[in-house]
Amino acid sequence: MALRVAVTLLEKTSLFELAVPCAVFAGEGYELVLCATAPGGEQRAPGGLRLTAERGLDALREADLIVIPACMMDGYEPPGELLDALREAHARGARIASLCSGAFVLAAAGLLDGRPAATHWMYADELRRRYPYVQVDDRSLYVDDGSVLTSAGTAAAIDLCLHIVRGDYGTAAAAEVGRRMVVAPHREGDQTQYAPPGIPAPPSRTEGGPGLAPVLDWALARLHRPLTIGELASRAGMSTRTFGRHFAYEVGATPLKWLNQQRLARARELLETTDLPVDTVAERSGLGSGDSLRQHFHRALATTPGAYRRTFRMAGAAHPAHPAHAAQAHPAHPAHPAS
Repeated sequence: MALRVAVTLLEKTSLFELAVPCAVFAGEGYELVLCATAPGGEQRAPGGLRLTAERGLDALREADLIVIPACMMDGYEPPGELLDALREAHARGARIASLCSGAFVLAAAGLLDGRPAATHWMYADELRRRYPYVQVDDRSLYVDDGSVLTSAGTAAAIDLCLHIVRGDYGTAAAAEVGRRMVVAPHREGDQTQYAPPGIPAPPSRTEGGPGLAPVLDWALARLHRPLTIGELASRAGMSTRTFGRHFAYEVGATPLKWLNQQRLARARELLETTDLPVDTVAERSGLGSGDSLRQHFHRALATTPGAYRRTFRMAGAAHPAHPAHAAQAHPAHPAHPAS
């Protein structure tokens, strides 16, 4: 059976962060249900809209994954019944994810005490003030702390939801959802949310141009090659120093870290979708030898290429059925995905 996902309708919730899990988890492998958090099944939304749901908080008792979208920050207080339902769901082992300011709901339920948690950087200080026991991370796109996952705002909500799909069904399944949604290539959770102070915006961004996207696409098509930062900078028409600054602004990581992340993602996809030997996977993904690939997998995913392939080839074969074996593979996805 498919994984059951319950998305809560909060009073005056952000429509974008509500739409993201609906778009990601409405496909194969998931059974999506919206549940109201107020009596009557109707919730107010911005712009005078009213949202209705056929289910109430009882849906949380059946869910494998509960997603809390962003809540409005103008005095919203989550209902006590919702907080009780979240505590009960967490106690029985359900995964619970919040998007953007939805972290305030999880914090109110006490589920973030002593945990690292992401939220939009604009709300980080307020989260620290209200809930001093939460280890607030105001830089990461998302944090996976096992049964509790949190994300920053807007596009980071997509990143976290695709990360969940990747953990349930593998890289190829997440990539397919990403292609359907026409989103950027996979971004790791520990990439920064916003530009560090003092780095000016690249001219192409301020002028509405494509920025570094053509260079990233060019590099993705040549991951098997020994690419250098100088080569990428030349492709962008910049000095190496300027390129590094603009790359950090647009991508939120250094060029070398981004290349390693993309090569690891390519290796994971090849292991999931082909029977190529480990040495060939390493070569085609640009990670060199089989020994080098094993080192990357051990450092980043706490597993081996062979074990990863066995887990996610099975998950891919089972898709869209309930991937119980894949859902237990959380060691492959540490709290902060490593480079």
